[in-house]
Amino acid sequence: MDTIIVRGGRQLSGEVEVSGAKNAALPILASSLLVSRGCSRFTNVPRLRDISTICTLLSTMGARIDAHEETIDIDASGVSFLEASYDLVKTMRASILVLGPLLARFGEAAVSLPGGCAIGARPVNLHISGLEMMGASIKVEHGYIYGRARRLHGADITFDLPTVTGTENLVMAATLAQGTTILRNAAREPEIGDLASCLRRMGARIEGDGTATITIEGVEELHPVEYEIMPDRIEAATLMVAAGVTSGDFLLKNCPFGNMGAEIGKLQEAGMIINPVDKREKSGHDALDVRVVGQRPLAGLDVKTMPYPGFPTDMQAQFMVLMCLARGTSVITETVFENRFMHVFELQRMGADIEVEGRSAIIKGPQKLSGAPVMASDLRASASLVLAGLAAEGETIVSRVYHLDRGYFQFEKKLQALGADIWRETAKAV
Repeated sequence: MDTIIVRGGRQLSGEVEVSGAKNAALPILASSLLVSRGCSRFTNVPRLRDISTICTLLSTMGARIDAHEETIDIDASGVSFLEASYDLVKTMRASILVLGPLLARFGEAAVSLPGGCAIGARPVNLHISGLEMMGASIKVEHGYIYGRARRLHGADITFDLPTVTGTENLVMAATLAQGTTILRNAAREPEIGDLASCLRRMGARIEGDGTATITIEGVEELHPVEYEIMPDRIEAATLMVAAGVTSGDFLLKNCPFGNMGAEIGKLQEAGMIINPVDKREKSGHDALDVRVVGQRPLAGLDVKTMPYPGFPTDMQAQFMVLMCLARGTSVITETVFENRFMHVFELQRMGADIEVEGRSAIIKGPQKLSGAPVMASDLRASASLVLAGLAAEGETIVSRVYHLDRGYFQFEKKLQALGADIWRETAKAV
């Protein structure tokens, strides 16, 4: 397996551009299944392992895929194999996003129960119950979800709790359903809004995305589209933390600033300077070029992860590294997933003073981190260990970086461009 080696102590400077959002691209690529004629083009797609996985999945179903750099063309008119197998789904939980589109267009689907990062239970019962309310007959056996429906119909559905992939699955399913579907207590993440914007370009009738109530009026068919994926707010925030842990000063280009209120607010509260310097328009997406400055000393503070617009669970591990370098005691409370503190033990190996009490981590700082061999347990944990390596004295070796490659496009090269002493060592074939 590949490893990433970091020699800490360098102050980052220069400029770097944010890639397209993985968490927007995955459901948008899945939405191509809803189009029965013609080829859709998606641009600003990050070249990541998860993107390759969903393209392979669509290809096995019969879709024609043409991927070049950050552009992917998908023609799903020839799809005939309506199954998402365990071999693919086990590597990426987002594969379940094909369930809604397959049922809506074909009235049939077989999707393996999902895998992905080991960060806690993420049940799919909310997907299933919603689709059943829309008229699908669903059974779960032998590790698969089997669904059938003559044609889905509209329904008034209230989620027990906000679910991002559940909201996305039902929004896609409802676009071709007969009648009107109302989703209440829906997730509000910007990536859902990006999916809704793409679907509207395809001819879908959707209102209320970005709020807790989304209304979808079903149509007979959707048409091909050309659509640009929004910038990745989690990558942007991770790079901001990189400035914080290195006392860096650089320009972050194509930043989705308006979707990052919670993250930016906490980083500024810790003492960082984050100021827009230029506005860009990219295919309807507002994006800003932002100057990011990591000043010392940093101030410790408390954070609680929450569904959007709260502080994202996907930034918890990275922010913890920043708090290791801040003065005083900080408390980070994880409310979204019950098993997302596995990176704590690796940070402790680097000298961090962190104590876990239930769903809270108490961080005492500032600590002088020292390089060590560490192992990534999930996608965001891997990024946090790289960030810790940037701040540490000596050499840090991060293993199992295939997790990192699932969600960050050439992360080490972006940090190299800012002056970090970081490189990847590719595993030798045996």
